[in-house]
Amino acid sequence: MALIPCREGGPLRHMPTRWFGPATRTFVHVARRTDDYSWADLVHGYVYARWPYLYIGIGTGEHPASRWVRPLLGRLGRLLPFGRGGRPGMADTYHGKVLPLEAARKLVAVQEEVRLTDLEPVIPYQRARDIILRNPDHIVALECPCRASRQNPCLPLDVCLIVGEPFAGLVHEHHPRRSRRVSRAEAEAILEAEHARGHVQHAFFKDAMLGRFYAICNCCSCCCGAMQAMRSGTPMLASSGYVCVVDERACAGCGDCEAACPFGTVRLEDGCAMVDRATCMGCGVCVSMCETGALGLTLAPDRGTPLDICQLIADSAAAGAPASTGATR
Repeated sequence: MALIPCREGGPLRHMPTRWFGPATRTFVHVARRTDDYSWADLVHGYVYARWPYLYIGIGTGEHPASRWVRPLLGRLGRLLPFGRGGRPGMADTYHGKVLPLEAARKLVAVQEEVRLTDLEPVIPYQRARDIILRNPDHIVALECPCRASRQNPCLPLDVCLIVGEPFAGLVHEHHPRRSRRVSRAEAEAILEAEHARGHVQHAFFKDAMLGRFYAICNCCSCCCGAMQAMRSGTPMLASSGYVCVVDERACAGCGDCEAACPFGTVRLEDGCAMVDRATCMGCGVCVSMCETGALGLTLAPDRGTPLDICQLIADSAAAGAPASTGATR
């Protein structure tokens, strides 16, 4: 088996070509020019992209190896300074931002390269909150690692949208049989079909993926590892910046919204839908399921700023720091 040397050196210096092809070399090239991105991050990112089904399967506890790997990682976490002092823990480095359907559509419709950094009001975590889109029309639909790890997964499987480079090429290179390249129109069709099934769109960020946005996942509450973690008290998801409101005069008391809510936020009381504002993530799934139009989304400034890519680009340009540029990392 041929080996390809990496010009950057380090732990990935010599690897088999099927593990270290052109897209992987591009990922390494970009990684070595990304601030605050260590060799440990790079190895972590490579493992995450190369073996996502094992990675997520262990994380959700579905893979047989999780019985001994997870306790080992827990012991390492107590020995290493993760989550204490300098480097944050997993909840701060791997997380999603809930997106209403229209916001997700806009994110796959971007036609220009974008650089938006330090989006703390939008992504309220210590790391992994940049949006740097290079070749945003390069989109890959990947079989969802969360769904694939379950015994009886929701279908279809290929609903994770990897957006832009170097991520789309990296994932497709390592998983050609479990991924496919899609157009913007095809990506939007996947978003709409999943939303109609009652699934939630999340924009996912990760420190090991260059500390930035890399994917839109269409998540079901029964399979999604991040939603599972939220139910266990690990804050891996950020609110969309909206909350659901109810027009009591229009509510028919049918209960469709209660059945549809992925976060268990909506319930019927005295024949009318009621929303727990403290737990509502503002995904808009219940709004789409309401046949009488009694539900809607309203801005909730205390829940953060919505990830509206068009508005963020416009705000950046107005501030004198154009977000659309050919000089992306």
